Amino acid sequence: MTFKDLAQRRRSIRTFTEQSITEEQRKQLMTAALMAPTGKNCRAWEFILVDDKEKLQLLSESKANGAQLIAGAPLAIIVTVDKETSETWVEDASVACTMLMLQAEDMGLGSCWVEMAGRSREDGTLAEDIIREAFGIPAQYGVLAVVAVGYKAQERKPQNEDKLLWEKVHVNKW
Repeated sequence: MTFKDLAQRRRSIRTFTEQSITEEQRKQLMTAALMAPTGKNCRAWEFILVDDKEKLQLLSESKANGAQLIAGAPLAIIVTVDKETSETWVEDASVACTMLMLQAEDMGLGSCWVEMAGRSREDGTLAEDIIREAFGIPAQYGVLAVVAVGYKAQERKPQNEDKLLWEKVHVNKW
């Protein structure tokens, strides 16, 4: 498979089977994340792999909308970065999430990025604070996202190249 094929096939998957992710698969996923480039090569990210059903449920309830799918995933990966070490912490975590999701697709697994930074429950409690407290994450770490991973319980068609928004591409000027 070419990179173009991989990028075209990778779609957000929100429903998963109950099949567990093996230790070897976890290692492959984390190898890809740990290879992600970072600003000034600071590698300030940290990852928490979550497969405990109660903790997956907690993550699924950490913000008002869009996180419910985590409860049905066999694995969730919390992506954090030390904000005191990395001035590009959002970018560093974003690249790591992307590497994770592309690796998952290459392995035949589905994934979905669930944004946590700046999100909250309906009562205004920040998702980052909920996650930081529940998982013992130090205060200086930003919690950008949780990536849900599992075997696909749904199939989605690859991206349609005919629907790409080429009008959004500019050369040398707007």
